[in-house]
Amino acid sequence: MAKTAMVVSKKKKKYQLLFMAIPFMLMVFLFSYVPIFGWIYSVYDYIPGVALPDCDFMGLEYFRLIFKDANILRTLKNTMIFAVIGIFLTPLPMVFAILLNEVGSGPVRKFIQTFTTLPNFISWVIIFSLAFALFSTDGILTSLPVKLGLTEEAQSVLSARESVYWFQTFLGQWKSLGWSSIIYLAAIAGIDQELYEAARVDGAGHFRCALHITLPSMLETYVVLFILNVGNFLNTGYEQFMLFKNSLTAPNIEVLDLYVYRIGLESMDYSYGVAISIIKSFVSILLVVTANLTAKKLRGNTVI
Repeated sequence: MAKTAMVVSKKKKKYQLLFMAIPFMLMVFLFSYVPIFGWIYSVYDYIPGVALPDCDFMGLEYFRLIFKDANILRTLKNTMIFAVIGIFLTPLPMVFAILLNEVGSGPVRKFIQTFTTLPNFISWVIIFSLAFALFSTDGILTSLPVKLGLTEEAQSVLSARESVYWFQTFLGQWKSLGWSSIIYLAAIAGIDQELYEAARVDGAGHFRCALHITLPSMLETYVVLFILNVGNFLNTGYEQFMLFKNSLTAPNIEVLDLYVYRIGLESMDYSYGVAISIIKSFVSILLVVTANLTAKKLRGNTVI
């Protein structure tokens, strides 16, 4: 009887976990799968206010137009530059988590983690306002060299085309670094502490422990997250670049997502915007599959 009661109790707990997951599964279905039905707009010349069956059927015309659009190549180049920079910077959250774990004082470590995580919850509108106050022509930091007599004229970072890539990357890393390091901190918390004790007995210091214990234990987590994020390399988002875009930085700052937003919503060419999004989705899937197969060849196992 006692065993039967334990089995029933375990089943109840499993069902409880399932019921807890159902709302999130519905959200994923609603926001990730239901929009797929909107892909049908890519084969019609959709006009707002007109029923879709009454619109002209275009077939694959919009997909052919993608390969003739010079703006696609320009925005794709910018997107790939930001993506390549992002690839080289993917170890930063892991390195930051290792350094944060080495902070001896608990309150100081919690303060640093909270301070670096908060920017993730700040709107890009507020970040743009802060950047404008600091880096515009009359900004605090750009006007400081003029006041000190180091330069004759203030140079606005926000209007410098050559600084677009590194400046926007800096803002993106500043906003997401603390949040991205949380999962690595969780991985560090799962490392067997006896490994550190044994290493310290052998005379290893903080650097040796981090290099030979912490880092190898986190590599598996890093590889998994890297593969899962490969598909998002083309999904740079548009909010940041839309806010910081101006007439001087437009050639370098307009990425693919911003171009789709401008075509689909500003120019109201919904069908063409959907066609570009479909191609981008298939490329993202191809990137994930390629990364997964590469991981299988190098590591012997896959993520998905």
